[in-house]
Amino acid sequence: MSTEGKQINLAIFGGCVVAFLTFGFSATFGIFMAPMSAELGWGREVFAMSVALQMLFWGFSQPVAGAIADRFGTARVLAFGAVCAGLGFFLRGIVTDPALFALTGVLTGIGTGAASWPIVIGALGKVVPAERRSFILGLGTAAASLGMFMAAPASTAMIGSFGWQPSILIIAASFALILPFLFFIARVSKPTAAGSTAKDFGHALSLAFTDRSYLCLFFGFFVCGFHVAFIQTHLPAYVIDLGLAAWVGGWSLALIGLFNIAGSFLAGWTGQNFSKKWVLSGIYFARAMVIAFFVLTPVSEETVLVFSAAMGVLWLSTVPLTMGLVAQTQGLKFLSTLAGLVFLSHQTGSFIGAWLGGRIYDLNQDYTPMWWAAIVLGLLAALIHLPIREEPGPLALAEAGKT
Repeated sequence: MSTEGKQINLAIFGGCVVAFLTFGFSATFGIFMAPMSAELGWGREVFAMSVALQMLFWGFSQPVAGAIADRFGTARVLAFGAVCAGLGFFLRGIVTDPALFALTGVLTGIGTGAASWPIVIGALGKVVPAERRSFILGLGTAAASLGMFMAAPASTAMIGSFGWQPSILIIAASFALILPFLFFIARVSKPTAAGSTAKDFGHALSLAFTDRSYLCLFFGFFVCGFHVAFIQTHLPAYVIDLGLAAWVGGWSLALIGLFNIAGSFLAGWTGQNFSKKWVLSGIYFARAMVIAFFVLTPVSEETVLVFSAAMGVLWLSTVPLTMGLVAQTQGLKFLSTLAGLVFLSHQTGSFIGAWLGGRIYDLNQDYTPMWWAAIVLGLLAALIHLPIREEPGPLALAEAGKT
């Protein structure tokens, strides 16, 4: 293997480690909702608002971080994000005022956006050949899912052993582990839009947003965010509300992470061998059916765990397909920027899913309207992806000098 090949493989390894560390505890923070709300006397909307702001500012920071990565490289962006995310979680562990706790979501969101796995897999997608891109994007997503699988039971165990406050401080410290692995990414992460001006970025955005395929991906990914944020934030508390043990909620998120490893690899493979838009449409339709089955079936430990496993297969399997279609239709030069904007749509859906779940519960002591909203949105997303054209759009053609 050539030196360049070895460096790319090490970068892929480093990127997978970063995805593992950044996503795990961020995605499973909902485990802290029940113990914190009970001890501090909060309604669930307080906790949900912090998570919702984290999701929203993660989304806002994503395209900015992507543009900086496109122009100056990825490693510095990831380092900044790791520091901010660690500080945000540290403040969550020491702040007890409801308003200030909610605002910690802003800093945490900026950090997790800059150090997030979409930034990582965007960097990896640029340095691997096109024929391997879907698989590598799936690999990075699977690494993030493995982090979720391990973080959920780890958080449950830490809360049981140390309490919620020391556990959050341990999570805050874990973000420092990201920094040594950035060396591998820095060696191969080359800016693809170096020297581009604000006008160049603006022109790229205007071309992308006139492309029907990009608009379908932009609006469709909103639904993914709604599903993911609502379930990962509220499922553990929902399980406790129904009289099941806390470990069921923890393991529900762990199983989502575990089965999404298989789902991510499967999505990466299907993206290389089948029509990405049809697979994406099928995933959203399947989500709607799985949620409907869960809502209409009497809840028990077994049904929660089966639901979690099924949702896990479908969880982030949308990501390698969506990012692959962004690259396929829009080109690579502004990939991190455009992927970041699509992810902003995802995180806007996440904000609504996380916050509205808490709001509706506090008003009605019931999550049923949210479950049915998730079903309807899943069916809508299945339709939204059908008009996508799986071919280079105006921006990709301009990058290739064909327009």
